[in-house]
Amino acid sequence: MLRYTLMRLGIFAGCLVVVWGAVYSGIFPRGFGDSNFLWVLLLAMVLSAPISFVALRKERDRASVRIAGKVDRMKANLDANRSQEDVADNSSRA
Repeated sequence: MLRYTLMRLGIFAGCLVVVWGAVYSGIFPRGFGDSNFLWVLLLAMVLSAPISFVALRKERDRASVRIAGKVDRMKANLDANRSQEDVADNSSRA
């Protein structure tokens, strides 16, 4: 998950640099007054979201498989602990 997050931040940083350059070169319009920085951030987020969605699909699927495996192992451990408690409780009552 850390790898996916770092890759996503990298794509956002790249988009931020491109948008910042485009705004200051006049390709994209500037924000009003002091809102220029927020305008650049908003444009970078809007551009990086679909790029990340498409470019990081395989990494997102890989992370999903790892997380699902961990959740399945935790569920199995919980079930094993429950059955151990039931066995101990039943033997103490008998």
